[in-house]
Amino acid sequence: MTERRFYEAPLGDDQRRSAPAALRNRDPITDVLREWLPPSGLVLEIASGTGEHAVHFARAFPALDWQPSDPDAGARASIAAWSNDAALAKLRPALDLDSGATEWPVDRAAAIVALNMVHISPWAAALGLLDGAARLLAPGAPLILYGPWIEAGVETAASNLAFDHSLRERDREWGLRAVEDFAAEAARRGLSLVERRAMPANNLMLLLRRSALGDAPGK
Repeated sequence: MTERRFYEAPLGDDQRRSAPAALRNRDPITDVLREWLPPSGLVLEIASGTGEHAVHFARAFPALDWQPSDPDAGARASIAAWSNDAALAKLRPALDLDSGATEWPVDRAAAIVALNMVHISPWAAALGLLDGAARLLAPGAPLILYGPWIEAGVETAASNLAFDHSLRERDREWGLRAVEDFAAEAARRGLSLVERRAMPANNLMLLLRRSALGDAPGK
């Protein structure tokens, strides 16, 4: 059976992968990022995938330094190919970054963005994302997530339930996460969920902010 991917594989010598979902959701995500991103500084994108989002956002926010990353070599090759075509001055080369690692190849960021990552990663990767955000972000800086979630008291769309089932069939460690579970783990690391935004196709964007140092647990 052919492996099901979230992207279309490149043809021939072209290293650019393409994700149809990225083309559909990039403009609605950009509209929210205009409200939530800082006016300047470095934005670290975790699990950049094909690189299409990175190019689109770097073009949409020319005052920001956009830093894509991905632990997969094929994804980094795709990001490099899209980046080379775009030739954007503030779009940086992709980093080899695994969110579950205890050390990341970057020590600070004005914002961290992770799109469609948490549900196609082990829960340990989501916790690693929160650990990294706690290390890198200054008080008040945002961690922004996008994707399908489960919420207490909110009926989950049938399409999301089916997606969750298919994810768990592919990998027992994958699956849609509960917003409340993620927010509770974030709070233990000094990150507060301050806003949720409903998005097309039954997705959500979540805005978390790093607490002031005096408000962090154990401080």
